[in-house]
Amino acid sequence: MSGNESPESGLIEHLIELRARLMRALIGLGVVLLGLMPFSRQIYTWLAQPLISQLPNGQSMIATNPAGAFFAPLKLTFFVAVFIAVPWLLYQLWAFVAPGLYAREKRLAVPLLATSVLLFYIGCAFAYFLVLPAVFHFLTTFRPEVIAITPDANAYLDFVLAIFFAFGSSFELPVAMVILTLLGWITPQQFKDGRGYAIVGIFVLAAVLTPPDVVSQLMLAIPMCLLYELGIHASRWLVPAKSDEPQAS
Repeated sequence: MSGNESPESGLIEHLIELRARLMRALIGLGVVLLGLMPFSRQIYTWLAQPLISQLPNGQSMIATNPAGAFFAPLKLTFFVAVFIAVPWLLYQLWAFVAPGLYAREKRLAVPLLATSVLLFYIGCAFAYFLVLPAVFHFLTTFRPEVIAITPDANAYLDFVLAIFFAFGSSFELPVAMVILTLLGWITPQQFKDGRGYAIVGIFVLAAVLTPPDVVSQLMLAIPMCLLYELGIHASRWLVPAKSDEPQAS
């Protein structure tokens, strides 16, 4: 801020910049959404494949709400658009906050953001290609013969989105551990010493976030335990890089 610039004018400039970044983020999201709209039915068919493949031949989903068959694909398309546009949305956020960060904070923030996005994508891919087929196979195999599975389109979408969010968020564990280490709140040695408690907490969290079946709980808990070990090594690797020298913006 220049010497003759008032705090009010600086605040106005920040608000103008924030509005511009929000508009660019929304425009980018809108472009992705418009590009996906013609494929909304195909996207929902793709998402439903893990369950449809486990149903008896000729059986499909139903829509208990008359508008469900129309709104479920649109809702899914919106979430897919957000999923695809996340790098662009985060870039707009980064462009807004980066000028106020120190040089070292900028060097650390970029790889942390990139890693968090990548881990979220990996978690969702893991859920789609491995977890969902295993869960639906388990549920359809051990159901009583007198019970026919006729899944509702909206209920299935909510279920799958919850699974994606649970696995995508859980795969962020190493990034969260690194941030806690960089902030000085927890040391890598404390993470190592608390490994036993962490494993118990991971299995409890997996039981809360996943459906009430052993398969999905194990398929979330085991990768999280491995990611916890990765977080310990990543935190230990970053600790020597911490320094107290002043940083220039």
